[in-house]
Amino acid sequence: MKIRVLLAIFVFSVVISCNKDKDILNTLNEYNTEMESKGYHFGDVLNLPKEVTENAESIAISFGDKETSTLIVDPEFFTLGDNAVTFNIKKKNGEILTQDATIYVFAKNPEAKLTYNIVKEYPHDPKNFVQGFQLEGNTVYESDGQHGESRILKYTLGETTPIASTSQPEDVFSEGSTIVGDKIYQLTWQNKKGFIYDKNSLKLLAEFPYPNVMGEGWGLTYDGKNLIASDGTKNIYFLEVSDPSKMVRYISVAGNTEAYDQLNELEYHKGFIYANVWQKPIILKINPQNGEVVGKFDFTDLAKLNTKDPTNDVLNGIAFKGEHMLVTGKLWPKIYEVSIQ
Repeated sequence: MKIRVLLAIFVFSVVISCNKDKDILNTLNEYNTEMESKGYHFGDVLNLPKEVTENAESIAISFGDKETSTLIVDPEFFTLGDNAVTFNIKKKNGEILTQDATIYVFAKNPEAKLTYNIVKEYPHDPKNFVQGFQLEGNTVYESDGQHGESRILKYTLGETTPIASTSQPEDVFSEGSTIVGDKIYQLTWQNKKGFIYDKNSLKLLAEFPYPNVMGEGWGLTYDGKNLIASDGTKNIYFLEVSDPSKMVRYISVAGNTEAYDQLNELEYHKGFIYANVWQKPIILKINPQNGEVVGKFDFTDLAKLNTKDPTNDVLNGIAFKGEHMLVTGKLWPKIYEVSIQ
């Protein structure tokens, strides 16, 4: 009889403990769900509910191979945008509860709404599936995509007939490109490699592999020191020019209320990175030091004039002509020169 009573007490204690654990995790989940929409800023404290903190001996957050117990949104630990983390709650009896969550970190300052005026229009070959787009002098250097149609070419702004052109193998889908001195660097989408060309003749000079951290090749630009590449995620990677397989550093991109991924064609101009967002009629102005979006252009009106298929012929092409910006898109019949207000 005594054994039965002890067993009943034990079972009751286990049930109570399990219910308590569920309450702790449910409360933590409710808090995290609420904060996903609000987001955090660097320096913010994670004010976890008392139901969690009062029943914990310690709380740690793990993220990849890193872990912190300070419960502060520290840029040494978190990145802008979404952070997939795990909460590790050590109870006072030594048991550990875990829960996965997503912590969104946004830029502290709202991005400026940048405006523009169209000052000139130029013809553009509507067969060109623009992936990379640069201007040097009066010459446009363009990387066009699609399997079986990919190439690097150059032509005079205002004309559509190529001065020089080099086609890619059938299995290559060309992506972003950029000018570095007397060379052109070009990415490929899923081939995990890039090409280097002579800028004058567009003769292929060499190939290079991507750093392992880059899953795909999307956009590419150059800041005078490093190649800057995107891979369709929220991240932008700074690569060594002499060996693009080596990553120098990376940043993650977010605005004041929104995280951005699918960063596509890139352009570096006077200390900022400008980026298309795939299938969206916007261009972001990004601080290259920390990934914060400091400004945003809305090119909806231009996109409506040129986009019949929202999955293909979308805004994608940024270059600078002095202080004016050139913008175009995949399969667009025009290049627009705009003044920035």
